[in-house]
Amino acid sequence: MTEAVIAGHRTAWRVFGHGPRPALALHCSLAHAGAWAAVGERLGDLLTMTAVDMPGHGRTADWDGGTDLHRLSTDIAAHFAAQGPVDLIGHSFGGTVALRLALERPERVRSLTLIEPVLFAAAHRADPAHYAADTAQAPFAQAWREGRREDAAALFHAEWGNGIALDALPERQRRYIVDRMGLIVAQDPYLAQDSAGLLRPGGLESLPMPVLLAEGGASPPVIGAIMGELARRIPDARRLVVPGAGHMLPITHSAAVAAGLRAMLAEPT
Repeated sequence: MTEAVIAGHRTAWRVFGHGPRPALALHCSLAHAGAWAAVGERLGDLLTMTAVDMPGHGRTADWDGGTDLHRLSTDIAAHFAAQGPVDLIGHSFGGTVALRLALERPERVRSLTLIEPVLFAAAHRADPAHYAADTAQAPFAQAWREGRREDAAALFHAEWGNGIALDALPERQRRYIVDRMGLIVAQDPYLAQDSAGLLRPGGLESLPMPVLLAEGGASPPVIGAIMGELARRIPDARRLVVPGAGHMLPITHSAAVAAGLRAMLAEPT
């Protein structure tokens, strides 16, 4: 693990593999750089993958609560892509950061892999009625408003975790998740309201790089709506649906994710 001050924020990262192509991997909320270990090792002959601990995660410094979280995360990612172009890979919240970097600095991105980016605003635009009917987050929001942090964490983890109940996790891991619930709430403007403008007219349509959209076949229904809208608008996009996988597919189904990545990267450019 290496650490340095990047974009004014103490940041930690790890490197997996020794391949000829530089890659940058951005993890989901409540995880850390180690979440990419299995994928990175499976692609180690092809990629040298830098995996960053996002703000407030792993060994990277806590988020101060005032800085624009999405902007900070994107600026940190941009630093690691400065020597690009990189094969950019993002999962969940990290996927939205990867998408923003690709939109803002396309010259730094050789290929883009988005694994279930939780850009809920895309699902709303695709089908407002369906999105309104998806109330899975309502109990979480209510628990948070009422100050029931443990309940909020359990509800969130049940929907977006690895299939293991929160209270069945080791105490250190459980506490890590509960302590970061504030980061989940802080992401709502970026994910539900698209305050970063990722869905602006002409933006997705302008992406010049090949894009892999990967999702789990057993993920929450809203994911399919998000991915469908992104696939509709991104010119050079292909979709990968991993049967039986949920939201944490980079960890639970790393072989399928790595195989999909390898196949896309083997395509002629």
